[in-house]
Amino acid sequence: MTAAQITNVTHLIEVRKIGKDYLSGDTTVSAIRDMNFFIDDGEFVSIIGQSGSGKSTLLSIMGGLNHPSRGQLVIDSLDLYALSSEQRADFRSEYIGIIFQSFQLIPYLTVLENIKLPMAITGVKASLQDQMALEVLGRVGLANKGGRLPDQLSGGEQERVAIARAIVNHPPILLADEPTGNLDSHTAEEIMGLLQELNGEGQTIIMVTHNPESCRYTGRTIEVRDGSCHLH
Repeated sequence: MTAAQITNVTHLIEVRKIGKDYLSGDTTVSAIRDMNFFIDDGEFVSIIGQSGSGKSTLLSIMGGLNHPSRGQLVIDSLDLYALSSEQRADFRSEYIGIIFQSFQLIPYLTVLENIKLPMAITGVKASLQDQMALEVLGRVGLANKGGRLPDQLSGGEQERVAIARAIVNHPPILLADEPTGNLDSHTAEEIMGLLQELNGEGQTIIMVTHNPESCRYTGRTIEVRDGSCHLH
């Protein structure tokens, strides 16, 4: 057992006394003051809060992208920030899929090429990459759009590509940052329905949102307010 491993963990994710400070000139600003909560395998949890409340900072910490100033993030018995940056990157590529708020699709790559990007660092054989990418493309309802460029798609279709890219490696944990923030209400409902389907198949999903309407699709809500969390 490595020093990074934690014993007697019963939850998939444990956020333990997490805090995050930033320097602004000579002043220290706390984006997150003190967060404590857990998420179990197979849950669909929404993290809601106003702009600037700390929810996106929290999601980036949970994604292994933003080192907290204090506290522990324990995922599947590993203290993520006790790992080296290389170990953390390996863990992230295997365990965590991220749907970014602004899609972050590469404009000069086709839909299929965008979806295959996460497989580049996992060593998946090239012959399997197309097969896996086509499979998730069908899963998100875009089976015939693999050869298109992102700007040839609607906003909702681009969101579906972002979801396909996030799940192509079958990560146990899916993090979604405002997945419906740039969509009309009808398309937003479709995307939330797709996330519900994925959750019904066993996918653990943590979704950041500022929209209370989105929370009705999830099993539990964590409200972030003034750098602290309030469980509902």
